[in-house]
Amino acid sequence: MTTTENVSFLSRGFKLAAHLYHPAPNAPNRSGAAVVIAHPWTSIKEQSSANYARALSQAGFACLAYDAAYQGESDGEPRSLEDPAQRVEDIKSAVTYLRSRSDVNKERTGVLGICASGGYATFAAQTDLRIKAVATVVAVCVGTMARRGFDKDSSNMKILHAQLEAAGRDRDSGFTGEKVPLVHLLPERIEDMPADFPESFRDLAGYYRTPRANHPRATNTCVARSWDLMGNFDAFAYNSMISPRPLLMITGTKAGSKWFSEDGIEKASEPKELMVIEGVTHADLYDHLDVSGPKVVDFFGRHL
Repeated sequence: MTTTENVSFLSRGFKLAAHLYHPAPNAPNRSGAAVVIAHPWTSIKEQSSANYARALSQAGFACLAYDAAYQGESDGEPRSLEDPAQRVEDIKSAVTYLRSRSDVNKERTGVLGICASGGYATFAAQTDLRIKAVATVVAVCVGTMARRGFDKDSSNMKILHAQLEAAGRDRDSGFTGEKVPLVHLLPERIEDMPADFPESFRDLAGYYRTPRANHPRATNTCVARSWDLMGNFDAFAYNSMISPRPLLMITGTKAGSKWFSEDGIEKASEPKELMVIEGVTHADLYDHLDVSGPKVVDFFGRHL
């Protein structure tokens, strides 16, 4: 059975709370291989990250699941800030932490990013050569989403402009006293979901706002100033720099985010693999690991 240890590490001065999943005693010997697991936007380490950490640790890998700065149990003010640069730094700092441990092989460290962290994981791997293999599950680039929305052929620039105006007011609030409201990405309760709520967000509400994953520290909120940090971020532009290290991107045929993974793979160089799982949505791949779980185990088993 997997054992979990509460640990912490620093990322640009922020103390990040983490769970270290030790390899299960009867698991295959992975020679000190370890995987950093980074959570989705507005999520925490106890949700989808924990599901993949359990699958990988039961297969013999050490896994580090952590709360990003400004979120969960980690340091950072204002709370619920989404800062792509800090999120990437968190991944690199998590890699540093794992490499500092005597029970981890420095040459066998990989990263798994889920949803928004799929974008952050590839971005980190482009320039951090210590990352020997990178995998993503339903990856999303938050910058592209801010500019184009969740649909491949759409434009979100008018909405983004309004969000950037709110971001400016939020930054000025320290001297104006204006209370700029938090952005609620999902309704507080599943019963409050509007009838016209977009299907991709209904999918997410079915995960975060039900007993599947509801957690008091996962508020699914974001401060307005996050948008001027996300607005010109581009996670996948230099995915070719990951090569010759391997890249795996997993998505589902019913995932509204599927095109993000297709875009990320198109911009990458070999060795790369896109796995599209039949019949599953974006949120399904947060906790339905019957196909994706064995796939990431096999991927890191071959490449770490």
